[in-house]
Amino acid sequence: MTGTGAEMHKTNIVAHIPHRLGPKKAMVLAAGLGKRMRPITDKIPKPLVEVYGKTLLDHGLDALVRSGIEEAVINVHYHADQIENYVANRRDLHITISDERDELLDSGGGIANALPLLGEDPFFLINADSFWVEGYRPNLSRMAEVWNPDQMDMMLLLAGMANAVGFGSKGDFIMDPTGRLQRRGEKKIAPFAYAGAAIINPIVFNDAPNGAFSLNKQFDAALEQERLFGLRLEGLWLHVGTPDAIHEAEDAIARSAA
Repeated sequence: MTGTGAEMHKTNIVAHIPHRLGPKKAMVLAAGLGKRMRPITDKIPKPLVEVYGKTLLDHGLDALVRSGIEEAVINVHYHADQIENYVANRRDLHITISDERDELLDSGGGIANALPLLGEDPFFLINADSFWVEGYRPNLSRMAEVWNPDQMDMMLLLAGMANAVGFGSKGDFIMDPTGRLQRRGEKKIAPFAYAGAAIINPIVFNDAPNGAFSLNKQFDAALEQERLFGLRLEGLWLHVGTPDAIHEAEDAIARSAA
């Protein structure tokens, strides 16, 4: 790692919460090809791209540790050996690899393939290409406290568009005062972007197809049942999809630390 650890510590001073309600395991989506990040990803997988002195993957895994998660499943496909070798050095998480070397399964298919490793209880999901500078308390811990399986099949971490760095879009969702979500309408603008983290009840995959499919299938099913909820992220969300977005994210982190 490069020499900016003290600055990262400054921007991420949060209390470690070892005992909490909510999921005990997490899934990390790390199998993508990272095409938009080329040429950087010609030789390394996108999760191992460094931003502000730390890999994207470590940013995500550190967020899990801050919220008391001890077990994570990581799916791999592109440059899979590099990711496996890299995470073998982590001692603060028990990590299991979900191998997709033979076939890239997309977000939904990757999770469905990993369900035997995740178990029957709700779990956290995080994307390896986005992360956040925390607010006063860890966002995943906040999600765990609000999670209500009697009402919810899925809960998404949402960033207000004013706090979303590197996300060039019109937003993803509208959220009512209870946290229930609706998708942005066609040709409309929505106030919230999906920040790449969720709590998921595995029952949403009961009727999942075989092979590759998008997690949007489960989003839509939960929406139809009015069981898709959200929680607004506290802090700054950083979406890193291109080489230019690396510099944009690093500048935003530096400003937040000033």
